[in-house]
Amino acid sequence: MRYLPLLCLLFGSLAWAQEQSPSDVPPQYRPPITREDDEPHKLPASASKVGPDAAVVTIKGLCPQTPPAAAAKDACQTVITRAQFEKLTDALLTNMKPSLKLQLANSYPGLLAMAQAAEARGLDQSQRFEERLAFARVQILSQELIRQIDQESANVSDKDIADYYHSHAAAYEQATLERILIPNRKQMDPLPKDQATPEAVKSQRKAAEDAMTQVAEQLRAKASAGEDFGKLQEEAFNAAGETEPPPDSKMGQLRPYELPTGHASVFALKAGEVSQVISDSTGHYIYKLDAKQLEPLDEVKHEILKTLQNQRREESIQAVQKPITTEVNQAYFGAPEKERVSGGPKSK
Repeated sequence: MRYLPLLCLLFGSLAWAQEQSPSDVPPQYRPPITREDDEPHKLPASASKVGPDAAVVTIKGLCPQTPPAAAAKDACQTVITRAQFEKLTDALLTNMKPSLKLQLANSYPGLLAMAQAAEARGLDQSQRFEERLAFARVQILSQELIRQIDQESANVSDKDIADYYHSHAAAYEQATLERILIPNRKQMDPLPKDQATPEAVKSQRKAAEDAMTQVAEQLRAKASAGEDFGKLQEEAFNAAGETEPPPDSKMGQLRPYELPTGHASVFALKAGEVSQVISDSTGHYIYKLDAKQLEPLDEVKHEILKTLQNQRREESIQAVQKPITTEVNQAYFGAPEKERVSGGPKSK
């Protein structure tokens, strides 16, 4: 098996694994094929009867080396044994799926044939080939480093997980919440055309917003007095003149990150307490915290494991990359695309 077709396969295999590549690893550092999970993908039962020295791919018409002049071309064949084939697949992807192995088996002979024809033309002696080979080496080495970093990052102990859980306990709180959503503006009939001046429209809009701000404070007082959140939610939509059915006031159990930005402060409430009105561009919100508990460690163990693996991976990559800086000659490369678009002359 020659190096050139293996390189072709490495670059071509990127397309196979595009959907499986983890999003938190920069594209240039992803392995040629990145495993989606660590679960083994079994071969068919009949594969157990195929020994390591048995042929799994036989390529007829392709000579492993230049045959004697008397030998017919169709007498040539290249045999790839199970041991050789699995050495290649394991180098590309641990636990490669049988479907990918079959795809590899079907595409590899064509790559070998093309590589052999390229060598016959002396393309492997060209400067262009040497440059591409050198770049491919850099790329593959960086990919292998990421593979090793992934393996090292996976070594997370139970103690590490427990320590992280206790030091980030707030992130694993679950609260049973109720919520009232009050629209930002009351629905109003549009002004007649002869009265719809910009000032009048702006004044109407402000009046519609002020009306719902007042409604929100009134509903908050009723909620604090113990009135039912479901009925108050209906009242909010009726006051706003909404024709759509109101959302369910019961939100169930949620974690802080599942709330909109700026709303997670409701987790500081005690059971039975009602929040102040929280207002943003989407509306006014009133929350009630019915109960709060810490998710058991066993239920979030896998989540913490992934978090720690990702953190360690990122730290390892940053430890390699942070010491370096890059300067490019803008006289040669030109300004970045954004600067050219924003700062360049405007087309007429």
